[in-house]
Amino acid sequence: MSEATTYCATGRRKSSVARVWVTPGTGRITVNNRNFEDYVPTVTLQNLVLEPFQNAKLVNKFDVKVVVRGGGMAGQVGAIRLGISRALCEQDEELRPALKEAGLMRRDPRQKERKKYGQPGARKKFQFSKR
Repeated sequence: MSEATTYCATGRRKSSVARVWVTPGTGRITVNNRNFEDYVPTVTLQNLVLEPFQNAKLVNKFDVKVVVRGGGMAGQVGAIRLGISRALCEQDEELRPALKEAGLMRRDPRQKERKKYGQPGARKKFQFSKR
């Protein structure tokens, strides 16, 4: 991989952080040194990872290497998706309006709400007993 044609970006979602390297190639995606189909279990989540390429009409034009840490599978997939979108924009600034229109350039700000004292969770209350 030559450094001039490798585009690097970071994506985040919930508590997941994904570092993404995009290189011109044949469409091979590796996540944490594993094949992308093996790492991401469901077709729905796999489609979310591929969404930036489909939106930019660049399917099977780039190889992607991802290192992702933290969070669960949905958070990691969201982080990977944002990282790929940012790397594609770094590669070609013309793609930015289309990706932005599809909502792929926005970091999802939703975080887990903290647990409150006197309650079993963030919103749930203990069962009320009148007598």
